[in-house]
Amino acid sequence: MRKSYEMDMCNGPLLGKILIFAVPLMLSGILQLLFNAADIIVVGRFSGSHALAAVGSTSALINLLVNVFIGLSVGTNVLIAQYYGAKDRKNISETVHTSVLISLISGCLLVFVGVALAKPILKLMGTPDDVLDHAVLYIRIYFLGMPVTMLYNFGAAILRAIGDTKRPLYFLSIAGVVNVVLNLIFVIAFDMGVAGVALATVISQVISAALVVRCLVCMDGMCRLNLKKLHIHRDKLMRMVQIGLPAGMQGAIFSLSNVLIQSSVNSFGSVAMAGNTAAANIEGFVYNSMNAVHQTALSFTSQNVGAKKYKRIGKILMQCLLIVSAIGLTMGIGAYALGEPLLHIYSSDPEVIQYGLGRMQVICVTYFLCGIMDVMVGSLRGMGCSIMPMLVSLTGACGFRILWIFTVFAWKHSLFVLYISYPISWIITAGVHMICYAVVKKKYYPSSAGDK
Repeated sequence: MRKSYEMDMCNGPLLGKILIFAVPLMLSGILQLLFNAADIIVVGRFSGSHALAAVGSTSALINLLVNVFIGLSVGTNVLIAQYYGAKDRKNISETVHTSVLISLISGCLLVFVGVALAKPILKLMGTPDDVLDHAVLYIRIYFLGMPVTMLYNFGAAILRAIGDTKRPLYFLSIAGVVNVVLNLIFVIAFDMGVAGVALATVISQVISAALVVRCLVCMDGMCRLNLKKLHIHRDKLMRMVQIGLPAGMQGAIFSLSNVLIQSSVNSFGSVAMAGNTAAANIEGFVYNSMNAVHQTALSFTSQNVGAKKYKRIGKILMQCLLIVSAIGLTMGIGAYALGEPLLHIYSSDPEVIQYGLGRMQVICVTYFLCGIMDVMVGSLRGMGCSIMPMLVSLTGACGFRILWIFTVFAWKHSLFVLYISYPISWIITAGVHMICYAVVKKKYYPSSAGDK
């Protein structure tokens, strides 16, 4: 009964299984984003535009600090999926117990990092004085929940590796409802402002982490967790780091470029920051839907590499590229078309809405390019290649954006010029990733006569 949540990605038609895997993952991503959206909507409506700007201005910094550790969960996903494809029970168990312990250690480390660095980095980003204290308070409370946040992310990566994307969705649904209810209670009833939304988020993350741990402890499959056997197996940790650290570094440096962009937005004042925050939050729903296809490409490719079904790798990539393009175009253009009423949910200030529409006009319509770029990365990492996509992404996306800020944006100081750096960087990076994929697949994963 419990094994019905698992999925054999190595045999049979792909399209149906890809959709069965990806759709719950999309919904899970959207629910995770709703944690932050609930924070932003409630605080924007009931605590004003300064509080809205404070919560929104923290996202780039939060991502910068946590992405290195989140990257290690990518290593967990790839390793377990490959061992699952090879039906290697011993190595799966060792990877599971190593991953869970690493998640707790990294989460505890992040508590100290977030609390200590929040104020100096936000100051360095040029956060306005009327926003700074609120933003620091939000981040410090948010980071107190990092051990459970990491625990959930690593636990969900374990479940994804064996094809289980449904139970994480159920867990996030429960936690999401709690988050929204607590937001309303803490902000409206107790007038706690940004502290209330941060506390509500932490409590909801405790619930989702507890549910995923209970799931791993009670399951009957190869990924069963025994809390008494938590141990860091050095070979598994080294392999997780080899695959996951480049992914984490890439995410962190992507976030660094986004911190610079956020700093550039900050120079236009708190109203522009609020509009940027609301638009970015709406775009997040598109991104999370596309990112589910990236995770799908990662897991499906990893299982088939483990099973030595190399012919299926190309089919997985093509189908994921078609799906992510359809999602990106439909949702991105749809979000921009409905931009004004959507932004009105976050703020009733007409100036905030206009700033938000300015961002969405550039980002939403071209967002499918980001999806294509990410699916290429997922396929490469699924094949065990992590350093190459990291270097390409850092050069083609992050390096380009940073160069753009200090040259073109410095020459013409406008938000449109700032935002247009995104689609240009996506086109460059996706093109180079396609070349890398062709080289890696031909060299390391030639077609096998026995594949079906």
